[in-house]
Amino acid sequence: MAETQGLRGPFANIDLDDLVDWRVVRTWLYFGMVWLMLTPSVGVMISSTFNYPDYLGSSLSLTFGRLRPVHVNGVILGAFSTLFIGLCYYLVPRLCGVRVVWPWSGVPLAFVWNISVLLGLGGLLIGDNHGLEAGEMPLFAEIPMFIVVAAATAQFLITIGQRLEPALYVALWYLISAFVWTTMNLILGSFILPYTIAGINSAAFHGLYIHYIVGLWLTPAGYVIIYYFLPVSAKNPLFAHKLSLVGFWSLALFYPFVGIHHYLYSPIADWAETLAIITSMLLIIPVWTVLVNFFGTMTGKWHEFGKNLPAKFLIMGALMYLVGCFQGSTEALRVIQRPTHFTDFVISHSHLTVFGTFVVWAIGGLVYVWPRCFRRELWSFHLGNWSFWLITVGITVMGLVLTAGGLNQGFQWMNGVEWLDSLVWMKPYWLIRTLSGISMDIGMSLLVFNLMMTALTAPAVAVQARPMPRPSPSGGPIPVPAGGPVR
Repeated sequence: MAETQGLRGPFANIDLDDLVDWRVVRTWLYFGMVWLMLTPSVGVMISSTFNYPDYLGSSLSLTFGRLRPVHVNGVILGAFSTLFIGLCYYLVPRLCGVRVVWPWSGVPLAFVWNISVLLGLGGLLIGDNHGLEAGEMPLFAEIPMFIVVAAATAQFLITIGQRLEPALYVALWYLISAFVWTTMNLILGSFILPYTIAGINSAAFHGLYIHYIVGLWLTPAGYVIIYYFLPVSAKNPLFAHKLSLVGFWSLALFYPFVGIHHYLYSPIADWAETLAIITSMLLIIPVWTVLVNFFGTMTGKWHEFGKNLPAKFLIMGALMYLVGCFQGSTEALRVIQRPTHFTDFVISHSHLTVFGTFVVWAIGGLVYVWPRCFRRELWSFHLGNWSFWLITVGITVMGLVLTAGGLNQGFQWMNGVEWLDSLVWMKPYWLIRTLSGISMDIGMSLLVFNLMMTALTAPAVAVQARPMPRPSPSGGPIPVPAGGPVR
Protein backbone atom coordinates (compact mmCIF):
# COMPACT_ATOMS: atom_id res chain seq x y z
CA MET A 1 0.00 0.00 0.00
CA ALA A 2 1.69 3.21 -1.15
CA GLU A 3 1.53 6.38 0.86
CA THR A 4 0.35 9.47 -0.99
CA GLN A 5 0.61 11.97 1.87
CA GLY A 6 2.84 14.85 0.79
CA LEU A 7 2.43 14.19 -2.96
CA ARG A 8 1.17 17.08 -5.04
CA GLY A 9 0.24 17.85 -8.65
CA PRO A 10 -0.18 14.95 -11.11
CA PHE A 11 0.93 12.36 -8.56
CA ALA A 12 -1.67 13.29 -5.96
CA ASN A 13 -3.95 10.37 -5.00
CA ILE A 14 -1.94 7.90 -7.12
CA ASP A 15 -1.06 4.64 -5.43
CA LEU A 16 2.43 4.25 -6.88
CA ASP A 17 2.69 0.61 -5.82
CA ASP A 18 -0.30 -0.19 -8.01
CA LEU A 19 1.62 1.09 -11.04
CA VAL A 20 4.45 -1.43 -10.58
CA ASP A 21 4.14 -4.83 -12.22
CA TRP A 22 5.57 -6.80 -9.32
CA ARG A 23 5.55 -10.09 -11.23
CA VAL A 24 7.94 -8.63 -13.81
CA VAL A 25 10.17 -7.04 -11.16
CA ARG A 26 10.41 -10.27 -9.17
CA THR A 27 11.20 -12.35 -12.26
CA TRP A 28 14.13 -10.17 -13.33
CA LEU A 29 15.46 -9.90 -9.77
CA TYR A 30 15.20 -13.67 -9.20
CA PHE A 31 17.36 -14.29 -12.25
CA GLY A 32 19.74 -11.51 -11.20
CA MET A 33 20.29 -13.10 -7.81
CA VAL A 34 21.15 -16.44 -9.41
CA TRP A 35 23.81 -14.78 -11.56
CA LEU A 36 24.99 -12.80 -8.54
CA MET A 37 25.90 -16.02 -6.76
CA LEU A 38 27.28 -17.95 -9.74
CA THR A 39 29.29 -15.68 -12.01
CA PRO A 40 31.51 -13.90 -9.44
CA SER A 41 32.34 -17.36 -8.07
CA VAL A 42 33.86 -18.25 -11.44
CA GLY A 43 36.36 -15.48 -10.72
CA VAL A 44 37.48 -17.31 -7.57
CA MET A 45 37.92 -20.50 -9.62
CA ILE A 46 40.15 -18.62 -12.07
CA SER A 47 42.10 -16.81 -9.35
CA SER A 48 42.83 -20.09 -7.58
CA THR A 49 44.59 -21.44 -10.67
CA PHE A 50 47.30 -18.78 -10.28
CA ASN A 51 48.47 -20.52 -7.10
CA TYR A 52 47.28 -24.05 -7.89
CA PRO A 53 47.45 -24.30 -11.70
CA ASP A 54 46.45 -27.97 -12.02
CA TYR A 55 43.54 -28.20 -9.59
CA LEU A 56 40.83 -27.92 -12.31
CA GLY A 57 42.32 -30.73 -14.35
CA SER A 58 43.13 -30.75 -18.04
CA SER A 59 39.71 -30.03 -19.59
CA LEU A 60 39.84 -27.21 -22.15
CA SER A 61 36.51 -25.88 -20.88
CA LEU A 62 38.11 -25.19 -17.48
CA THR A 63 41.16 -23.31 -18.71
CA PHE A 64 41.74 -19.62 -18.05
CA GLY A 65 40.96 -18.66 -21.65
CA ARG A 66 37.50 -20.23 -21.44
CA LEU A 67 36.57 -19.30 -17.85
CA ARG A 68 37.61 -15.65 -17.86
CA PRO A 69 35.09 -14.52 -20.53
CA VAL A 70 32.42 -16.52 -18.67
CA HIS A 71 33.27 -14.54 -15.54
CA VAL A 72 33.41 -11.13 -17.24
CA ASN A 73 30.30 -11.54 -19.39
CA GLY A 74 28.44 -13.31 -16.60
CA VAL A 75 29.01 -10.46 -14.16
CA ILE A 76 28.23 -7.68 -16.65
CA LEU A 77 25.37 -9.26 -18.60
CA GLY A 78 24.10 -11.72 -16.01
CA ALA A 79 24.46 -10.22 -12.54
CA PHE A 80 24.50 -6.47 -13.13
CA SER A 81 22.38 -6.04 -16.25
CA THR A 82 19.63 -8.42 -15.12
CA LEU A 83 19.33 -6.68 -11.74
CA PHE A 84 19.42 -3.26 -13.38
CA ILE A 85 16.64 -4.01 -15.86
CA GLY A 86 14.52 -5.46 -13.06
CA LEU A 87 15.03 -2.31 -10.99
CA CYS A 88 14.03 -0.20 -14.01
CA TYR A 89 10.66 -1.96 -14.08
CA TYR A 90 10.23 -0.74 -10.49
CA LEU A 91 11.41 2.86 -10.72
CA VAL A 92 10.12 3.92 -14.17
CA PRO A 93 6.40 3.73 -13.30
CA ARG A 94 7.05 5.41 -9.95
CA LEU A 95 8.85 8.33 -11.58
CA CYS A 96 6.42 8.61 -14.49
CA GLY A 97 3.12 8.06 -12.69
CA VAL A 98 1.98 5.57 -15.36
CA ARG A 99 2.32 1.84 -15.88
CA VAL A 100 5.07 0.49 -18.12
CA VAL A 101 3.61 -0.16 -21.57
CA TRP A 102 3.29 -3.69 -22.99
CA PRO A 103 3.03 -5.27 -19.52
CA TRP A 104 2.66 -8.74 -21.09
CA SER A 105 6.23 -8.56 -22.43
CA GLY A 106 8.25 -8.10 -19.23
CA VAL A 107 8.38 -11.74 -18.10
CA PRO A 108 9.01 -13.23 -21.58
CA LEU A 109 11.82 -10.71 -22.11
CA ALA A 110 13.36 -11.82 -18.81
CA PHE A 111 13.33 -15.47 -19.89
CA VAL A 112 14.71 -14.71 -23.36
CA TRP A 113 17.49 -12.56 -21.86
CA ASN A 114 18.57 -15.05 -19.24
CA ILE A 115 18.32 -18.14 -21.43
CA SER A 116 20.44 -16.29 -24.00
CA VAL A 117 23.03 -15.40 -21.36
CA LEU A 118 23.10 -19.03 -20.20
CA LEU A 119 23.51 -20.39 -23.73
CA GLY A 120 26.11 -17.74 -24.53
CA LEU A 121 28.20 -18.63 -21.49
CA GLY A 122 27.91 -22.28 -22.45
CA GLY A 123 29.14 -21.38 -25.93
CA LEU A 124 32.16 -19.64 -24.40
CA LEU A 125 33.01 -22.78 -22.46
CA ILE A 126 33.18 -24.81 -25.68
CA GLY A 127 35.28 -22.17 -27.43
CA ASP A 128 32.67 -20.26 -29.48
CA ASN A 129 34.22 -16.84 -28.88
CA HIS A 130 34.52 -13.64 -30.91
CA GLY A 131 37.85 -12.84 -29.24
CA LEU A 132 36.80 -9.30 -28.27
CA GLU A 133 36.96 -8.52 -24.55
CA ALA A 134 33.44 -7.92 -23.18
CA GLY A 135 32.21 -8.85 -26.66
CA GLU A 136 33.02 -12.56 -26.70
CA MET A 137 29.45 -13.88 -26.69
CA PRO A 138 28.57 -16.08 -29.72
CA LEU A 139 26.16 -14.72 -32.31
CA PHE A 140 23.34 -17.12 -31.40
CA ALA A 141 23.23 -15.45 -27.95
CA GLU A 142 23.89 -11.89 -29.10
CA ILE A 143 20.92 -11.71 -31.48
CA PRO A 144 18.18 -12.43 -28.88
CA MET A 145 20.00 -10.29 -26.29
CA PHE A 146 20.03 -7.38 -28.72
CA ILE A 147 16.31 -7.89 -29.37
CA VAL A 148 15.61 -7.78 -25.61
CA VAL A 149 17.62 -4.57 -25.13
CA ALA A 150 15.93 -2.93 -28.12
CA ALA A 151 12.47 -3.99 -26.90
CA ALA A 152 13.15 -2.76 -23.35
CA THR A 153 14.45 0.52 -24.81
CA ALA A 154 11.22 1.04 -26.76
CA GLN A 155 9.14 -0.01 -23.74
CA PHE A 156 10.76 2.48 -21.37
CA LEU A 157 10.94 5.33 -23.89
CA ILE A 158 7.23 5.06 -24.69
CA THR A 159 6.39 4.90 -20.98
CA ILE A 160 8.51 7.98 -20.28
CA GLY A 161 6.80 9.73 -23.20
CA GLN A 162 3.44 9.10 -21.51
CA ARG A 163 4.57 10.34 -18.07
CA LEU A 164 2.41 12.67 -15.98
CA GLU A 165 5.32 14.81 -14.75
CA PRO A 166 6.61 17.13 -17.52
CA ALA A 167 10.11 17.37 -16.05
CA LEU A 168 12.47 14.39 -16.14
CA TYR A 169 14.11 13.37 -12.88
CA VAL A 170 17.84 12.80 -13.38
CA ALA A 171 17.56 9.00 -13.05
CA LEU A 172 15.39 8.99 -16.17
CA TRP A 173 17.98 11.01 -18.13
CA TYR A 174 20.55 8.34 -17.46
CA LEU A 175 18.09 5.52 -18.13
CA ILE A 176 17.25 6.92 -21.57
CA SER A 177 20.92 7.39 -22.42
CA ALA A 178 21.96 3.93 -21.15
CA PHE A 179 19.39 2.06 -23.24
CA VAL A 180 19.68 4.18 -26.40
CA TRP A 181 23.50 4.23 -26.40
CA THR A 182 23.72 0.51 -25.70
CA THR A 183 21.26 -0.48 -28.40
CA MET A 184 23.52 1.29 -30.90
CA ASN A 185 26.71 -0.07 -29.32
CA LEU A 186 25.50 -3.66 -29.55
CA ILE A 187 25.10 -3.23 -33.28
CA LEU A 188 28.79 -2.24 -33.43
CA GLY A 189 30.08 -4.97 -31.12
CA SER A 190 27.83 -7.84 -32.19
CA PHE A 191 27.27 -7.42 -35.90
CA ILE A 192 29.92 -5.07 -37.34
CA LEU A 193 33.20 -5.24 -35.43
CA PRO A 194 33.76 -9.04 -35.40
CA TYR A 195 33.07 -9.47 -39.11
CA THR A 196 33.95 -6.32 -41.06
CA ILE A 197 36.86 -4.52 -39.31
CA ALA A 198 40.35 -6.02 -39.22
CA GLY A 199 43.88 -5.21 -38.12
CA ILE A 200 44.75 -2.12 -36.13
CA ASN A 201 41.33 -0.63 -36.94
CA SER A 202 39.72 -3.57 -35.17
CA ALA A 203 41.79 -2.81 -32.06
CA ALA A 204 40.84 0.87 -32.18
CA PHE A 205 37.13 0.16 -32.58
CA HIS A 206 37.31 -2.51 -29.89
CA GLY A 207 38.72 0.11 -27.52
CA LEU A 208 35.67 2.24 -28.28
CA TYR A 209 33.26 -0.68 -27.93
CA ILE A 210 34.53 -1.95 -24.58
CA HIS A 211 34.41 1.54 -23.09
CA TYR A 212 30.94 2.06 -24.49
CA ILE A 213 29.96 -1.04 -22.49
CA VAL A 214 31.58 0.43 -19.37
CA GLY A 215 30.89 4.12 -19.87
CA LEU A 216 27.65 4.13 -21.84
CA TRP A 217 25.95 1.13 -20.22
CA LEU A 218 27.39 0.30 -16.80
CA THR A 219 28.02 3.92 -15.79
CA PRO A 220 24.68 5.55 -16.69
CA ALA A 221 22.84 2.42 -15.53
CA GLY A 222 24.65 2.64 -12.20
CA TYR A 223 23.75 6.32 -11.97
CA VAL A 224 20.08 5.42 -12.55
CA ILE A 225 20.24 3.13 -9.54
CA ILE A 226 22.00 5.45 -7.12
CA TYR A 227 20.24 8.65 -8.21
CA TYR A 228 16.91 6.97 -7.48
CA PHE A 229 17.62 4.73 -4.51
CA LEU A 230 19.98 6.95 -2.48
CA PRO A 231 17.49 9.82 -2.02
CA VAL A 232 14.62 7.42 -1.40
CA SER A 233 16.52 5.28 1.11
CA ALA A 234 17.98 8.30 2.90
CA LYS A 235 14.59 10.11 2.73
CA ASN A 236 16.38 13.24 1.56
CA PRO A 237 15.97 15.24 -1.65
CA LEU A 238 18.79 15.17 -4.20
CA PHE A 239 21.56 17.52 -3.10
CA ALA A 240 22.06 19.57 -6.29
CA HIS A 241 20.25 19.51 -9.62
CA LYS A 242 23.00 21.56 -11.32
CA LEU A 243 25.66 19.02 -10.39
CA SER A 244 23.58 16.28 -12.01
CA LEU A 245 23.50 18.39 -15.20
CA VAL A 246 27.28 18.76 -15.18
CA GLY A 247 27.76 15.06 -14.54
CA PHE A 248 25.39 13.96 -17.29
CA TRP A 249 26.68 16.17 -20.09
CA SER A 250 30.36 15.73 -19.24
CA LEU A 251 29.88 11.94 -19.27
CA ALA A 252 28.13 12.14 -22.65
CA LEU A 253 30.84 14.41 -24.07
CA PHE A 254 34.02 12.76 -22.78
CA TYR A 255 33.39 9.02 -22.41
CA PRO A 256 32.92 8.08 -26.10
CA PHE A 257 36.58 8.91 -26.86
CA VAL A 258 38.49 7.23 -24.02
CA GLY A 259 38.68 3.62 -25.26
CA ILE A 260 41.90 3.95 -27.24
CA HIS A 261 43.83 4.58 -24.00
CA HIS A 262 44.06 0.76 -23.88
CA TYR A 263 46.31 0.92 -26.95
CA LEU A 264 48.97 3.51 -26.16
CA TYR A 265 52.37 2.80 -27.71
CA SER A 266 50.57 1.04 -30.58
CA PRO A 267 50.36 1.77 -34.35
CA ILE A 268 47.09 3.63 -33.76
CA ALA A 269 47.42 7.29 -34.78
CA ASP A 270 49.12 9.41 -32.12
CA TRP A 271 46.39 12.06 -32.24
CA ALA A 272 43.77 9.40 -31.39
CA GLU A 273 45.83 8.17 -28.44
CA THR A 274 46.32 11.74 -27.19
CA LEU A 275 42.59 12.47 -27.50
CA ALA A 276 41.88 9.35 -25.45
CA ILE A 277 44.33 10.49 -22.76
CA ILE A 278 42.81 13.98 -22.56
CA THR A 279 39.23 12.75 -22.36
CA SER A 280 40.23 10.11 -19.79
CA MET A 281 41.56 12.85 -17.53
CA LEU A 282 38.46 14.98 -18.14
CA LEU A 283 36.33 12.12 -16.83
CA ILE A 284 37.37 13.29 -13.39
CA ILE A 285 34.71 16.01 -13.87
CA PRO A 286 31.61 13.75 -14.00
CA VAL A 287 33.07 11.44 -11.36
CA TRP A 288 33.67 14.18 -8.81
CA THR A 289 30.44 16.06 -9.50
CA VAL A 290 28.22 13.02 -9.07
CA LEU A 291 30.10 11.97 -5.93
CA VAL A 292 29.60 15.40 -4.37
CA ASN A 293 25.92 15.00 -5.22
CA PHE A 294 25.73 11.57 -3.60
CA PHE A 295 27.50 12.51 -0.39
CA GLY A 296 25.58 15.80 -0.23
CA THR A 297 22.32 13.88 -0.46
CA MET A 298 23.24 12.18 2.83
CA THR A 299 23.60 15.54 4.62
CA GLY A 300 21.73 15.41 7.91
CA LYS A 301 21.16 11.65 7.60
CA TRP A 302 24.57 10.24 8.50
CA HIS A 303 23.37 9.45 12.03
CA GLU A 304 20.90 6.95 10.50
CA PHE A 305 23.49 5.47 8.15
CA GLY A 306 24.40 2.43 10.26
CA LYS A 307 20.89 0.96 10.12
CA ASN A 308 20.20 1.90 6.51
CA LEU A 309 21.43 -1.15 4.59
CA PRO A 310 20.58 0.04 1.04
CA ALA A 311 22.29 3.39 1.65
CA LYS A 312 25.38 1.61 3.02
CA PHE A 313 25.77 -0.39 -0.18
CA LEU A 314 25.20 2.72 -2.31
CA ILE A 315 27.70 4.90 -0.42
CA MET A 316 30.28 2.10 -0.27
CA GLY A 317 29.94 1.75 -4.03
CA ALA A 318 30.43 5.49 -4.39
CA LEU A 319 33.70 5.29 -2.44
CA MET A 320 34.90 2.48 -4.69
CA TYR A 321 33.88 4.60 -7.68
CA LEU A 322 36.07 7.45 -6.45
CA VAL A 323 39.14 5.23 -6.06
CA GLY A 324 38.56 3.08 -9.16
CA CYS A 325 37.92 5.99 -11.52
CA PHE A 326 40.93 7.91 -10.19
CA GLN A 327 42.98 4.82 -11.07
CA GLY A 328 41.37 4.64 -14.50
CA SER A 329 42.04 8.27 -15.37
CA THR A 330 45.63 8.35 -14.17
CA GLU A 331 46.64 5.03 -15.76
CA ALA A 332 45.65 6.52 -19.13
CA LEU A 333 48.69 8.81 -18.84
CA ARG A 334 51.67 7.47 -20.75
CA VAL A 335 54.02 7.93 -17.80
CA ILE A 336 51.69 5.95 -15.49
CA GLN A 337 50.84 3.32 -18.09
CA ARG A 338 54.46 2.28 -18.49
CA PRO A 339 54.63 0.51 -15.09
CA THR A 340 50.93 -0.50 -14.98
CA HIS A 341 49.95 -1.82 -18.43
CA PHE A 342 49.48 -5.60 -18.61
CA THR A 343 49.73 -5.80 -14.79
CA ASP A 344 47.29 -6.54 -11.99
CA PHE A 345 46.98 -2.79 -11.41
CA VAL A 346 44.54 -2.74 -14.34
CA ILE A 347 42.66 -5.70 -12.87
CA SER A 348 42.35 -3.77 -9.59
CA HIS A 349 40.77 -0.87 -11.47
CA SER A 350 38.27 -3.10 -13.28
CA HIS A 351 37.20 -4.88 -10.08
CA LEU A 352 36.80 -1.68 -8.07
CA THR A 353 34.57 -0.18 -10.76
CA VAL A 354 32.60 -3.04 -12.32
CA PHE A 355 32.03 -5.00 -9.11
CA GLY A 356 32.89 -2.59 -6.30
CA THR A 357 30.76 0.17 -7.81
CA PHE A 358 28.13 -0.97 -10.28
CA VAL A 359 27.32 -4.44 -8.96
CA VAL A 360 27.33 -3.08 -5.41
CA TRP A 361 24.95 -0.28 -6.45
CA ALA A 362 22.68 -2.92 -8.01
CA ILE A 363 22.82 -4.83 -4.72
CA GLY A 364 21.79 -1.65 -2.89
CA GLY A 365 18.76 -1.26 -5.15
CA LEU A 366 17.96 -4.97 -4.78
CA VAL A 367 18.04 -4.77 -0.97
CA TYR A 368 15.67 -1.79 -1.11
CA VAL A 369 13.16 -3.22 -3.61
CA TRP A 370 13.04 -6.92 -2.74
CA PRO A 371 11.26 -6.61 0.65
CA ARG A 372 8.75 -4.28 -1.02
CA CYS A 373 8.03 -6.95 -3.61
CA PHE A 374 6.55 -8.96 -0.73
CA ARG A 375 5.44 -6.03 1.48
CA ARG A 376 7.56 -6.95 4.44
CA GLU A 377 10.81 -6.11 6.20
CA LEU A 378 14.15 -7.70 5.35
CA TRP A 379 14.29 -11.09 7.06
CA SER A 380 17.48 -10.33 9.00
CA PHE A 381 19.20 -6.96 9.16
CA HIS A 382 22.02 -8.60 11.15
CA LEU A 383 22.69 -11.10 8.36
CA GLY A 384 22.42 -8.30 5.80
CA ASN A 385 25.04 -6.35 7.71
CA TRP A 386 27.36 -9.37 7.69
CA SER A 387 26.89 -9.55 3.92
CA PHE A 388 27.74 -5.88 3.59
CA TRP A 389 30.97 -6.17 5.54
CA LEU A 390 32.10 -9.42 3.89
CA ILE A 391 31.61 -7.81 0.47
CA THR A 392 33.17 -4.51 1.55
CA VAL A 393 36.24 -6.06 3.16
CA GLY A 394 36.64 -8.47 0.25
CA ILE A 395 36.57 -5.88 -2.53
CA THR A 396 38.71 -3.44 -0.52
CA VAL A 397 41.43 -6.01 0.14
CA MET A 398 41.26 -7.19 -3.47
CA GLY A 399 41.68 -3.64 -4.76
CA LEU A 400 44.62 -2.93 -2.47
CA VAL A 401 46.46 -6.19 -3.09
CA LEU A 402 46.02 -6.06 -6.88
CA THR A 403 47.21 -2.44 -6.95
CA ALA A 404 50.29 -3.27 -4.89
CA GLY A 405 51.00 -6.46 -6.81
CA GLY A 406 50.54 -4.71 -10.16
CA LEU A 407 53.01 -1.98 -9.31
CA ASN A 408 55.43 -4.66 -8.12
CA GLN A 409 55.08 -6.44 -11.48
CA GLY A 410 55.49 -3.31 -13.54
CA PHE A 411 58.58 -1.98 -11.84
CA GLN A 412 60.22 -5.41 -11.92
CA TRP A 413 59.71 -5.58 -15.69
CA MET A 414 61.06 -2.05 -16.11
CA ASN A 415 64.15 -3.12 -14.16
CA GLY A 416 64.75 -6.07 -16.48
CA VAL A 417 63.36 -8.93 -14.37
CA GLU A 418 62.27 -11.85 -16.53
CA TRP A 419 58.52 -12.37 -16.74
CA LEU A 420 58.64 -15.90 -15.31
CA ASP A 421 60.78 -14.74 -12.38
CA SER A 422 58.29 -11.97 -11.60
CA LEU A 423 55.54 -14.57 -11.10
CA VAL A 424 57.27 -15.90 -7.99
CA TRP A 425 56.86 -12.55 -6.27
CA MET A 426 53.18 -12.41 -7.21
CA LYS A 427 52.04 -15.65 -5.55
CA PRO A 428 51.31 -14.14 -2.09
CA TYR A 429 49.31 -11.33 -3.73
CA TRP A 430 47.31 -13.82 -5.77
CA LEU A 431 46.54 -15.96 -2.71
CA ILE A 432 45.18 -12.94 -0.83
CA ARG A 433 43.21 -12.00 -3.94
CA THR A 434 41.56 -15.42 -3.94
CA LEU A 435 40.72 -15.21 -0.23
CA SER A 436 39.20 -11.76 -0.69
CA GLY A 437 37.10 -13.12 -3.57
CA ILE A 438 35.87 -15.92 -1.32
CA SER A 439 34.85 -13.29 1.24
CA MET A 440 32.82 -11.46 -1.42
CA ASP A 441 31.19 -14.69 -2.63
CA ILE A 442 30.19 -15.69 0.90
CA GLY A 443 28.74 -12.22 1.46
CA MET A 444 26.65 -12.41 -1.72
CA SER A 445 25.45 -15.94 -0.93
CA LEU A 446 24.35 -14.86 2.56
CA LEU A 447 22.60 -11.87 1.02
CA VAL A 448 20.68 -14.02 -1.47
CA PHE A 449 19.75 -16.44 1.33
CA ASN A 450 18.51 -13.48 3.37
CA LEU A 451 16.40 -12.23 0.47
CA MET A 452 14.97 -15.69 -0.19
CA MET A 453 13.98 -15.98 3.46
CA THR A 454 12.39 -12.56 3.15
CA ALA A 455 10.25 -13.89 0.31
CA LEU A 456 9.34 -17.14 2.10
CA THR A 457 8.70 -15.90 5.64
CA ALA A 458 5.32 -14.57 6.65
CA PRO A 459 5.49 -10.79 7.04
CA ALA A 460 5.97 -9.56 10.58
CA VAL A 461 5.78 -5.86 9.72
CA ALA A 462 4.19 -4.47 6.59
CA VAL A 463 6.42 -2.15 4.58
CA GLN A 464 4.93 0.94 3.00
CA ALA A 465 6.54 2.25 -0.15
CA ARG A 466 8.05 5.67 0.31
CA PRO A 467 7.35 8.23 -2.41
CA MET A 468 10.38 9.76 -4.15
CA PRO A 469 11.14 13.52 -4.01
CA ARG A 470 9.37 14.80 -7.13
CA PRO A 471 11.22 16.88 -9.68
CA SER A 472 10.26 20.54 -9.71
CA PRO A 473 9.37 22.24 -13.02
CA SER A 474 13.05 23.19 -13.34
CA GLY A 475 14.04 19.55 -12.97
CA GLY A 476 15.20 19.66 -9.34
CA PRO A 477 13.50 17.66 -6.60
CA ILE A 478 10.77 19.26 -4.48
CA PRO A 479 11.44 18.70 -0.77
CA VAL A 480 8.48 17.10 0.96
CA PRO A 481 7.11 18.52 4.23
CA ALA A 482 8.88 17.60 7.44
CA GLY A 483 7.86 14.09 8.39
CA GLY A 484 6.38 13.50 4.94
CA PRO A 485 7.40 10.58 2.76
CA VAL A 486 9.51 10.54 -0.34
CA ARG A 487 8.48 8.56 -3.38
